[in-house]
Amino acid sequence: MSDVSCPDSADRTATVDLLGMLALGELTAFSRLAADADMAPAVAGREAFARLALVEFGHYELLLARLRDLTGAPEAAMAPYAPVFAAYHERTRPGTWLEAVVKAYVGDGIAADFSREIARFVDAESRAAIEAAMDDRERSAVLVRLAAEGMQSDPHVRGRLALWARRLHGEAVSQAQTVAAQRESLTTLLTGSGPQLDLVALGELFARLARRHTERMAALGLEA
Repeated sequence: MSDVSCPDSADRTATVDLLGMLALGELTAFSRLAADADMAPAVAGREAFARLALVEFGHYELLLARLRDLTGAPEAAMAPYAPVFAAYHERTRPGTWLEAVVKAYVGDGIAADFSREIARFVDAESRAAIEAAMDDRERSAVLVRLAAEGMQSDPHVRGRLALWARRLHGEAVSQAQTVAAQRESLTTLLTGSGPQLDLVALGELFARLARRHTERMAALGLEA
């Protein structure tokens, strides 16, 4: 795909689909972080999640602005993904503060990795917006610190959190595979193979995501 600010018709459709998914993901992350902040045992944790939520909303607005450049119906571009995000969050509802922290780090980290993979194949302006919105370095540092503080006060929780993180990884990958299989335009972006699903290319992509998940788990001091 050429680096142009206005993709052609086929590329525009795929890019709008991608931006719609990512924008809704950021909006959902904002609302989940804001809600989960109430689980924090201290004001510092609530403040940290509130600040992260604000960052997510800023990312949403960044993606929404690019989406509006490409389509007059940004809400329509986001709507197909609402059931996917709803299902993921329903199945991964945290029961404790530390589970909320690990979910924000692991689950949203996988989503960011997935998004950066696909962003390689869109036009330059859309790619810049996606990469800016998916830059999670500062966010990751905050979440790793919060998790470390929580595990230091309760070392016995590590095993349970490791199992929780594995569950998050499985659910996130399952949802990503579902989206890739159901949305032809995203499959084309992912594999560069046209409408036929390239299982080899897709398998390689998810292998890379698994390696990055292992790195994130190591940063938490947990076994993948």
